Amino acid sequence: MGLLTPTVALSKVTEITPSLLTKMGIDAILLDVDNTLAPPTETTPYDGVQEWIDLIKESGFAVVICSNNFHSRIEPFSKSVGLECVAMSLKPFPFGFIRAKKKLHEKPDSVVVVGDQIYTDVLGANLAGMQSILLEPRSDEKGITIWVRRKLEINIRKKLYGNKTEKE
Repeated sequence: MGLLTPTVALSKVTEITPSLLTKMGIDAILLDVDNTLAPPTETTPYDGVQEWIDLIKESGFAVVICSNNFHSRIEPFSKSVGLECVAMSLKPFPFGFIRAKKKLHEKPDSVVVVGDQIYTDVLGANLAGMQSILLEPRSDEKGITIWVRRKLEINIRKKLYGNKTEKE
């Protein structure tokens, strides 16, 4: 699985602790938004996400949102949670990750990409020389491209999470 294998697989972003990040040698986090911090198209984060962001920042980690979505979606959301952002990242290509990393002035191996998609977040992180934390999608998304990616992810996710399929 190589390029499609995350460094760590968890259920939701609030399970990422400062101690886990420290053990991984992480100084900075690049966060996806849809199905990672909030339901797709929603402007309010999932329960506990704002408190988690505050804890992570207070613990000394740099955090930037890095999303494939448009500025009109990502900029207002990122401002509402107190983070900078890079929109239209073109994941899995490394361009957006590199732009976000430059904002943080960090080396690639000390940066972790956190997201819910193997073929964008995990693949892109691996191509950019960064670590990754794969989360389970928490909400349904519409569209043929996401449907195809989710179908392609099934066997990889079974190896990572077992047969767990419920959404929280």
